[in-house]
Amino acid sequence: MTTSKTHRIALLFNANKVFDREIIAGIAGYLSSRRASWELFVEDDFRLRLPSLANWQGDGIIADFDDPAVASALSGSRVPVVGVGGSYADDADYPVGIPYVATDNFKLVNLAYTHLIDVGLRHFALFSLPNGIEHRWAHEREKAFASLMRRDKLDVAIFRGQAHAESSWDDVVAQQVEWLRSLPKPVGIIAVTDARARQLLQACQSANIAVPEQVAIIGIDNDPLARMLSCIPLSSVIQGTQEMGRTAARMLHQLLEGTYLECKRILVPPAGINVLSSSAHRPIKNPRVMRARHFIRQYACQGIKGDQVADYVGVSRSTLELYFQQELACSVHDEILRFKLEAATALLTRGDVSVAEVAHRCGFTSMQYLFAVFKRELGCTPREYQQRAANDAPVCVGAANDADASVIAV
Repeated sequence: MTTSKTHRIALLFNANKVFDREIIAGIAGYLSSRRASWELFVEDDFRLRLPSLANWQGDGIIADFDDPAVASALSGSRVPVVGVGGSYADDADYPVGIPYVATDNFKLVNLAYTHLIDVGLRHFALFSLPNGIEHRWAHEREKAFASLMRRDKLDVAIFRGQAHAESSWDDVVAQQVEWLRSLPKPVGIIAVTDARARQLLQACQSANIAVPEQVAIIGIDNDPLARMLSCIPLSSVIQGTQEMGRTAARMLHQLLEGTYLECKRILVPPAGINVLSSSAHRPIKNPRVMRARHFIRQYACQGIKGDQVADYVGVSRSTLELYFQQELACSVHDEILRFKLEAATALLTRGDVSVAEVAHRCGFTSMQYLFAVFKRELGCTPREYQQRAANDAPVCVGAANDADASVIAV
């Protein structure tokens, strides 16, 4: 549809958050595929400042309604508004009279829960955020988790912790560790964001709690920065945020063109799960194998050898090899190599790291060795793998070795 004029549109988001950035990317995707002429108003540093709207003269607004200040400020807007945010269990909590696009909080949590069931877990918990109106979306995820637990006649284990401003970082971690130790093991934990999941990974590491053997963790957001900062590759539910942005832009476009909106509330389901090591739980009976895998997961890319793993566990190398064959049907060296390969594929998928740097950071002794491992295990070179990832081609990582990394679309 060809527009008759250029519309001035305000995007009220905090694009320093991954959720908001992806929404904006979806809006941009819609505009690039349509003949919609929009002049976009966004703060230069991408932070949301409502006072900036006081003297703004525009035609429409797409805004983050998870922020209660935004929802309040726009309640009497003179221009068309489309809200974006989380879904609610109670219809009365949705904004009145505002077209609204929501991420489906129940389906996000249910997808994570189903994944943890599928890897063999029978105990579950949720790591949320402290109470506060700004965290309404997190509390909706708590409601979803609680309803699933009650449906399946399981205990409802939810931990919010304290805001960092209320206590020291050491106190925050100590509370998380205390909670983790109180849970039955093995346990699967859903974190309401990847940032919260990353905190739990650090708490597990400081308390020497094996992930995912004792605690399997999955976040929500598929945030690349959180993955880069995590000590163990982090599994995450992929929200349909870009689809939400496209949908919100389409709804506003229809309003600007005077087209009737058939549906004023749209819930967008998750796009899938990025399954990595943090939730790749395998029931392991031998505690020495469990400890060995915990050590390997943390230090594989630092060039550790089988003898170092055996020393950490406190058994001879030959005894540990026997345990690994009995439990995992592979050698200690195979397990070290598998984690190094997973780290290498994750870096290559990012696309901003050279093959030489990947070899160095993942503990391969040379680029030639990295190439040889890729050809043998994946049937391609590192550069070919990187190209496939850039083209969004389906890639199965280490299928022959039951590797931990895969993307499950829904």
